[in-house]
Amino acid sequence: MLREQLKNLFPDHIEEEAPVENISNIWLQDEPLICKYEKRKGKPVTIIEGYSGADNDFKILAKEIKTLLGVGGSFKDESILIQGDYRDKIMKFLKEKGFKVKRVGG
Repeated sequence: MLREQLKNLFPDHIEEEAPVENISNIWLQDEPLICKYEKRKGKPVTIIEGYSGADNDFKILAKEIKTLLGVGGSFKDESILIQGDYRDKIMKFLKEKGFKVKRVGG
């Protein structure tokens, strides 16, 4: 509906497709990432560890996961901590990125 209104206002405008920015330059490894679930202080936490690349790449990956899920989390001690139990969604996301993922526990 909004698109139609914009076409009426600007009939000469040619729509451009937005560039896809799904591919990032994160180093992929041979060993699988470990995705596990724990309760810390009574709250569920999903932990991703086992990355052997640069810490900066792992921080970028942590940010992408937090943005995808819309949840909080942190990068600490060479592991990503995500608030809540999101193992299935995280594993699917990592597999789409090209990582091998191993589920641990439960």
